[in-house]
Amino acid sequence: MDKIVIEGGVPLSGEISISGAKNSAIKLMAVCLLTDQPLELTNMPRLRDTRFMGQLLASLGTQVEEGPGSRMLLHANDLTSTTAPYDLVRKMRATFNVLGPLLARCHKAKVSLPGGCAIGARPVNLHLDALQALGADIELSEGYVIASAKGGLKGADITFPFISVGATEHTMLAAVLAKGETVLNNAAREPEIIDLANCLNAMGAKITGAGRSEMRIEGVKSLKGVTYSVVPDRIEAGTYALAAATAGGKVRLVNVRSDHLGSLWPLIAQAGAKVTMDENSVLIERGSTRLKPVDMETQAYPGFPTDLQAQFMAMCCLADGVSIIRENIFENRFMHCPELARMGADITVHGREAVVRGVEKLTGAPVMATDLRASASLIAAGLAAQGTTEIARVYHLDRGFEHIEVKLGNCGARIKRVSE
Repeated sequence: MDKIVIEGGVPLSGEISISGAKNSAIKLMAVCLLTDQPLELTNMPRLRDTRFMGQLLASLGTQVEEGPGSRMLLHANDLTSTTAPYDLVRKMRATFNVLGPLLARCHKAKVSLPGGCAIGARPVNLHLDALQALGADIELSEGYVIASAKGGLKGADITFPFISVGATEHTMLAAVLAKGETVLNNAAREPEIIDLANCLNAMGAKITGAGRSEMRIEGVKSLKGVTYSVVPDRIEAGTYALAAATAGGKVRLVNVRSDHLGSLWPLIAQAGAKVTMDENSVLIERGSTRLKPVDMETQAYPGFPTDLQAQFMAMCCLADGVSIIRENIFENRFMHCPELARMGADITVHGREAVVRGVEKLTGAPVMATDLRASASLIAAGLAAQGTTEIARVYHLDRGFEHIEVKLGNCGARIKRVSE
């Protein structure tokens, strides 16, 4: 099993190109199930999660080919199965979203209940309630969802009891081929939602209101193939921006949509780093001046993303004062705190709130990654720490970051991957 070894205390300097968005790419891959024509995705990240999704789609009869550069060709011309088995779905929660497309196209599906990062309870009841509203018959049996829709799905007026990105995306994937109009109320507004809608509309879907709390979907009979570019990953961009602010130095992020991180830039500036933006890049600069404390709470988009909370906390660990961080999305997303504490951080957790008392320095130590985003927080802390940091369980990192040690190494970080 690999681990990441970092010799910290070196400011970063250089340029990092941001890959396509993991959280968008996986859902866009599921789109191929809605048509018998080829779907070509460009700006695709090469990740464990996209490989997992490719394996699942192949098991259903999809041709999956990785082309040159960052291209992927998906062709579900003749689906040979409508069953997504436990051994594949357990590896990654987002694979559960093949249920809706299979129901929409084949009118039946058997999909295992999902797995994924252990960051709190993420029940799929909102997904299933929405599919039932669209006319699906749902049965739970031995860890599987067995669904059918004789005669096809039908449009419905659906109000989500709380904002859910996954349920919004899943319902979109099912409703595009339903008969009649579907209205989604209290829908998620994330850029990945807009990206999914843009791809589906390019294929002939009729979706309006993506990015707003009310979305309308007029069902169509079929979708055509298309070539579509995945949106840049805002979480990867935010991770490297926070790493630069934590370790210090001067890093330019390119192929980035700065407007997708409007909640992050003011807080980085408040902490004492300089943020300069233009159309396609963001420059982060911080000298030797100590960081300032900043309070933050996670919220649904356009609020501060939960997927950057751990990385933001790593920055606050070195601030001159007390920062209060509140996690409003997931109830168990402070598992990185004990690992940061091993490096000298002073963090006290009370339920969904963490009090971070900044220290003058962090010290390298052996630590363990507990989930994808927590892994990135340990990378940032290790870059700023004095001495050697060894991060175990880095397979979490490979789920969501493409060549993170290479990208940081190109900016002067003393970081390497070691096989144990």
